Amino acid sequence: MNDYGFGRYIYRLRSEAKLSQAELAARLGVTNKAVSKWEVGSAKPSIETVRKLAALFQVSVEQLLRIREGEKNVDVKKIVITGGPSAGKTTAMSWIQNAFTQKGYAVLFVPETATELITGGVAPWTCGSNADYQKCQMHLQLEKERVFEQAAKTMNADKVLIVCDRGALDNKAYMDSVEFAAVLAHLGTDEITLRDGYDAVFHLVTAAKGAAAFYTTANNAARTETPEQAAALDDRIIAAWTGHPHLRVIDNATDFEDKLKRLIAEISAFLGEPEPLEIERKYLIEYPDMKWLTSLPNCRKVEIIQTYLTSAAGEETRVRQRGADGHYVYYLTTKRTVSELKRVEIERRLSEREYVRLLMDADPTRRPIRKDRYCLTYDNQYFEIDVYPFWDDRAIVEIELRDEDQTVRFPEKLRLIREVTDDAAYKNAALARI
Repeated sequence: MNDYGFGRYIYRLRSEAKLSQAELAARLGVTNKAVSKWEVGSAKPSIETVRKLAALFQVSVEQLLRIREGEKNVDVKKIVITGGPSAGKTTAMSWIQNAFTQKGYAVLFVPETATELITGGVAPWTCGSNADYQKCQMHLQLEKERVFEQAAKTMNADKVLIVCDRGALDNKAYMDSVEFAAVLAHLGTDEITLRDGYDAVFHLVTAAKGAAAFYTTANNAARTETPEQAAALDDRIIAAWTGHPHLRVIDNATDFEDKLKRLIAEISAFLGEPEPLEIERKYLIEYPDMKWLTSLPNCRKVEIIQTYLTSAAGEETRVRQRGADGHYVYYLTTKRTVSELKRVEIERRLSEREYVRLLMDADPTRRPIRKDRYCLTYDNQYFEIDVYPFWDDRAIVEIELRDEDQTVRFPEKLRLIREVTDDAAYKNAALARI
């Protein structure tokens, strides 16, 4: 990428921040003319100014330096399309191709690894054991993803969408806990790293649940499940992905065409096309029955430390450490309120080094928020139950909605006190106030 590529990137960041060239120049302590030269590609900022740009726009110094030196800056997102048997994934891939090519993305598809292996003669019943087969499948899955990611970074495109026809955590649904632990050890990784290595996960519910008349095994040589087996497998796949920070379940509440339209809408919302709106409801509940909650196969505990940073007026910026059992991933999130229910939310992954650096900008008026988040899938809805160390009588439940009129159906054992979506006292930013 040439100097103009860097200029385009600065222009994009400035436009997204709604700053004029004069306003940006004033914040950086440079002249309007300097900003203009950067954006047309006739000059480059100093390293010190790059550091200021990185802090202002909340991007890494390393990234800006790479772009400044002419390396490609391709925005790559990797998502998973998963689901039970006969869920509509094959057709969904065609819809995704058409929809997001039109939105300016280069769309890459990582083909389903199980189908490739089984049709090629490598299957659980031909290998020495199921664990042997799963080691082969997961190794190949991860290797294919690495190849696609490497290729994406070289492409002459500003935006690349990598779509995985199933992801590595799908395999967990086909193993017992002993087999899964053996496979993780073989791969030298852990469940959280595998699960959260994808930017988003979209689960299409099997036709066996809610659309049984359309369930078929005729279009996939690797599919052998009865409708009852398909429904049970669908539940196990959802459970395997539960805990991911962006899991969406697309059910069969509508006809198939509308199901795929909802999928495209969910992916668009995640990508920020045209704007990354988050629609969220928040509820205060009685302290949950932890024995019941932790016994559920579709519940996962996630440890979270959330630290608020000094932010511009009208914005909320935070960094988050998220994971469990010593394995963590890191995120930077910026939110801007649009209405009581709607917020513009921009989120990106951080390296541990970036996370530690940003902690230096922590807001001194707020303490870090520590909480245990229990991610629960129930009736094709995704609940996040936040349990705080300073409460022993209550907790908070959050659920993201596809639209403002969507009905929320609570599990019976979650005792609702009241909705607190618009109650500022129950926002994490308020709870963090010293």
